[in-house]
Amino acid sequence: MRTFLSTALIALLAVLTPLSAIAAWADLEINNADRFVSAMAPLASDTDVQTAVAKRITDGVMTQIDLGPLQDQVRTLLHEAVLSFSTTEAFKSAWKTASRAAHTAAEQVLTNGGGSRVTIDLAPITEQVKAQLIKDSVPFANRIPVRHSTITVLEANGLGVWRDVIQGLRAAGIWLAVGTVVLTALAVLLAVRRRRALIGVGLALSVGAVLLAAVVMVARGTILEELPDNGDRSAAAAIYNALTDSLRATAWIVLAVGLVLALAAGLTGLLRRGRPAPPGRTPVSAGAGAPDRS
Repeated sequence: MRTFLSTALIALLAVLTPLSAIAAWADLEINNADRFVSAMAPLASDTDVQTAVAKRITDGVMTQIDLGPLQDQVRTLLHEAVLSFSTTEAFKSAWKTASRAAHTAAEQVLTNGGGSRVTIDLAPITEQVKAQLIKDSVPFANRIPVRHSTITVLEANGLGVWRDVIQGLRAAGIWLAVGTVVLTALAVLLAVRRRRALIGVGLALSVGAVLLAAVVMVARGTILEELPDNGDRSAAAAIYNALTDSLRATAWIVLAVGLVLALAAGLTGLLRRGRPAPPGRTPVSAGAGAPDRS
């Protein structure tokens, strides 16, 4: 009976590992505005994001003004100006402001079931670009309208079952991970042969890590496929990668821990079996002495 319970808990560990990681991620990163913004901050230097921002702002502005034969020249000038601005500290600051606003939408879509999409509002960036162009005495800069141009990061319709999973796991939060650790300890303590149980735990952790990496990869493809291929998709891919970077890192760490644990437990057993018996003691033959707890 103990062996059966231990084996069942070890098998359950392979499933609980990715679920507990996602639950902790939803609770600690998606629900936390500061961590969300910190994860998004490096994207201010991402080429795909900068290009998408420049294109979206340029398109948004040029649909609101008519400069006749100068339209194309002004479009090129504005696009280059936005790209140039995207390398400044002011852009990084404006990007953080836009990211913090996006966090509210992300929290509603992913964890509360509200909202239809997650977007990055580029109005703060457009305002900064306009101010810089006016300061540089660029012609027609004062005519640039500050509109709420957006980059679509996530369509709620594309989430499907993923939203239900995240909503359910969010309620468990970090406690699911705590419960997983407790079940791991129970699986080892209940085992008759604890060394073999440790090998099983290591392998279960490794399987769970692979499942976690697979879930992150499959969800990425599903979510990005629902976005229009209008320049937002590449930026959305960079944003998705940034927000799930901690999950991928967790998968690698758990995989390494699992493999090391299984290997160490296995090697320890081999070394003990290969160690010569002390002088004066007769080795116990298999089945003739105390039970093997290795």
